[in-house]
Amino acid sequence: MNPCIENEQDELARIVREGLLQPVFQPIVDFRARALLGYEALIRGPLHSPLQRPDVLFSAARAAGLGLDLEHACREASLRAFARLQLPGRLFLNISPGALLDERLMNGTTRTLLGELGIAANRLVIELTENEQITDLPGIHEALLHYRGRGFQIAIDDLGEGFANLRMWSEIRPEFVKIDKHFVHGIADDRIKYHFVRAMQDLGEICNAALIAEGIERVEDFECIRDMGIACGQGYFIARPDKAPARQLPAEIAGVLERHRVTLSPTALHAGRTRTARLLLRAIEPVASGASNECVFARFEADASLEVLPVVDGARPIGLINRHSMVDRFARPFQKELFGRKSCHQFMDPSPLVVDQNATIPELAMMLSVAPRHYLFDGFIITGDGGRYLGIGSSHDLMAMITEMQISAARYANPLTQLPGNVPINEHIDRMLATGNGFVVAYLDIDNFKPYNDTFGYRRGDDVIQLLGQLICEAVDGRQDFVGHIGGDDFFVVFQSADWEARSWAIVERFAEAMATMADDELHALGGYMAENRRGELVFQALPTLSIGVVRVAPGEYESHREVAAAAATAKKQAKKLAKQAAADQGAVRGSAHGAVFVERRRAGGDTAAPRLN
Repeated sequence: MNPCIENEQDELARIVREGLLQPVFQPIVDFRARALLGYEALIRGPLHSPLQRPDVLFSAARAAGLGLDLEHACREASLRAFARLQLPGRLFLNISPGALLDERLMNGTTRTLLGELGIAANRLVIELTENEQITDLPGIHEALLHYRGRGFQIAIDDLGEGFANLRMWSEIRPEFVKIDKHFVHGIADDRIKYHFVRAMQDLGEICNAALIAEGIERVEDFECIRDMGIACGQGYFIARPDKAPARQLPAEIAGVLERHRVTLSPTALHAGRTRTARLLLRAIEPVASGASNECVFARFEADASLEVLPVVDGARPIGLINRHSMVDRFARPFQKELFGRKSCHQFMDPSPLVVDQNATIPELAMMLSVAPRHYLFDGFIITGDGGRYLGIGSSHDLMAMITEMQISAARYANPLTQLPGNVPINEHIDRMLATGNGFVVAYLDIDNFKPYNDTFGYRRGDDVIQLLGQLICEAVDGRQDFVGHIGGDDFFVVFQSADWEARSWAIVERFAEAMATMADDELHALGGYMAENRRGELVFQALPTLSIGVVRVAPGEYESHREVAAAAATAKKQAKKLAKQAAADQGAVRGSAHGAVFVERRRAGGDTAAPRLN
């Protein structure tokens, strides 16, 4: 026997014999109750032992045929520590499918231990792990019926990591399902992960299972998961595994839950913003320019998913090697012997398609449409500042994104600005009302827009509308403020930012400045231009300005988006009256105010509306 393996087995036997296993517990937050649901029990080997890491510990146990013995020891150590620490809530115990049929779990030993420790069976959740193939599903079913009959609950781990646990979900019908951390990390910024988890949530509702999102490491992901309606969360942001974990919700987490601002979905975050090649980026380790063909071939053999390998000289990309082309050439007689040790330059395309990360999706599609056909199969290299290699993109992903953009635009987005249209605006307002929290809505409308559009043409008018959409997106907090485009020159913002009034005035002022720069010097000096009015009379028309009607929505004050929209429309009319009054007060046809913000305060508890002019 290998001496290293023999030493590991001796160490393992000593750890189990002397009771040296170290249980640690990671809290699980219940978003609905704003409290701790319970803890997952994890295990560590003794400090400074070669088997301290759990993966090494369990690998050594499986190699020695002691996997079930180790699981039994871990289970007992975790239960005793849980009872000693008097931790509240449920205890999630990781158990492999094979261990479910172990007689030490089936013959009442665990039930006796629970009685000795004073732990009720309904506080235990058997968390099935997918670290081994299930060969006896009927036996597993029978075992789970046995445990459920005694009060235990069931959870399955790492949903999304493999297909086996999807089948387990449909067959076993667990009370809890844990979402794999891959789909949770970065979900606040990734629309694909967001929709995957949304689909899992739909399945959970159908199957009456509570979802637990694992691997939450950022506050943005924590808030996104909470606002999606996922039941529970777990991860380093909440708390790390500890031998003596907190018995109450950490103060920082309680603060985030109390704040309860509604985060925007990744779909809303991307709306109205230019999508670039960076969204298609796949970070693939490149091949150094001095690498041999053998090294490249070995990379392809080791990873069947690799279709291409970029070649770099330092940080600069210089070529691309296609998997099928290389394999085809090496399959010919004596090619591997002749060229295996030679430079990979021999089989690489020295002129790949290289695009900057900031290239827009339409620009990228145009590049591919006029490029040689093989680029459609090879994809493209994506670079950052100074031409530095970042990764690669595929034509397949590009087509998927273009299709998704077209479908999204057709369903919900305004075609001119790509901002969310009426349907998502209404949905978001209803979502905000459902939270029971206060928020602010702003209805934005351009004054004097029609004569400007009629005089200078629809193209100039479209430029003004797109400019306003861009200014609004820049002025709001994109993590919590929702921007929508109702149509024409009308926009809508749902504010959660505390400084919403300052942001509204910033939009008014920046729009006035932008219109001044867009106008000719003569028009700028005059403050407007001569054009026909609706009666065909030649009159002076002021340059477009902006009016904003604002309504503060208190909890319980409105029942639907229709009521909120009606109140905002009324406030907008008042803002436009203020703008007209400002122009009249200046007493000349040669001038007007920069804009107006009207804040409706009467329904929010005040007695009067509070207008303000700029």
